[in-house]
Amino acid sequence: MAILTREPESKFTPAPEGLFLAVACDVVDLGMVDDGFGTKHKVEIWWQLDERNPETGTRFTVRKRYTNSLHEKASLRKDLEMWRGRKFTPEELRGFDLEKLINVPCQVQTVHKVTDDGKTFCNIGAVITARGQKLTIEAFTRHKDREPAAGHAPTQEEEDDDIPFAWVLPFLLPAAGVAHILMQTVST
Repeated sequence: MAILTREPESKFTPAPEGLFLAVACDVVDLGMVDDGFGTKHKVEIWWQLDERNPETGTRFTVRKRYTNSLHEKASLRKDLEMWRGRKFTPEELRGFDLEKLINVPCQVQTVHKVTDDGKTFCNIGAVITARGQKLTIEAFTRHKDREPAAGHAPTQEEEDDDIPFAWVLPFLLPAAGVAHILMQTVST
């Protein structure tokens, strides 16, 4: 008997192209990622646009992945300086907390890329200052606060235990308790 598999139908609607008022709604530390040019520390910044998906009524969210670096040629540094409307000070370059970006408004330019098989992806072309405009986050749960997806394989950290074979302890502890009681009654 054949076991068939197929590509799932996507109901995903990409954000439209254009320049939109946005607000940073999440910063995700992806850890060390092999990007084809070596292994680098990567982060993603997520924004919520002021544009709504007509199918769901919710705001579109977009994201951009960066190498976690403030080197003068790094995309993250360039985007942050355009967003903030100023260069980093030497003190800020020694350590800038990306979590401070959450709830900070900006303008995001989105551009579409159509693949050879006809799929449309929305990319971030530019991130610039919001020029005093305000936008607040609506109905968004940060990635660090989300429940793991069904079928989520545990990470090595989640899988590691301080005690090898810890799963056996619930079975051994009652027996150890009985043995302790028996030892006390024998010694008295």
